[in-house]
Amino acid sequence: MVDDSRVHAYSRGMDLSTHRLILASASPRRRELLRMLGLDFEILVSNAEESKGELPDSPGEQVMELAARKAGEIAGLHPDALVIAADTIVVAEKQILGKPGDEEDARRMLSFLSGRWHEVYTGVALVKAAEKKRLVDYERTRVKFRPLSREEIDRYIRSGEPMDKAGAYGIQGLGAVLVERIEGCYFNVVGLPLTKLTLMLKEFDVEVLEVSSNAQKGH
Repeated sequence: MVDDSRVHAYSRGMDLSTHRLILASASPRRRELLRMLGLDFEILVSNAEESKGELPDSPGEQVMELAARKAGEIAGLHPDALVIAADTIVVAEKQILGKPGDEEDARRMLSFLSGRWHEVYTGVALVKAAEKKRLVDYERTRVKFRPLSREEIDRYIRSGEPMDKAGAYGIQGLGAVLVERIEGCYFNVVGLPLTKLTLMLKEFDVEVLEVSSNAQKGH
């Protein structure tokens, strides 16, 4: 099932005559990260992740599988487009933490992460069905929370920020004050590893640095 409502994010001058780009995600964070790259894209939301079925045990393989399902669903409907999809999970002590179901679930996750290292995995899939071409990869980042009091956790939950985020926090928002250290790609924790994505786009002849420099000249 696909939400066919479209959001258009205009670039600062990129000519995408050879590539129609689609982001297969409703995430506002991924949308903003793609805008940072100066890309012109549409959004078509995939619901493939809602019927997960059997998934691999490895967190890296799991996020790649889910990202590939999302991209594959949209690419099947729009074969001439280059579809970008991603999936993010948080792993701590071999437990996978997705989006919290309610405030109590968010409280449980944040209490569990307090004072601990955890890992954030994001799978990225690029699919162009017309060319029968697909690239799938993942990024891993280690994050350590400082010790959190119950009062701090409750105040953070009351902000509403944790409720739509894997692991019940957003490093790009108020959740930044919960983080003591990070090892690896910051943007991966936000939801889309930009360096990894840029290298993958090169395989489809989309040069991000060229796009951005040309856009700046035309700005």
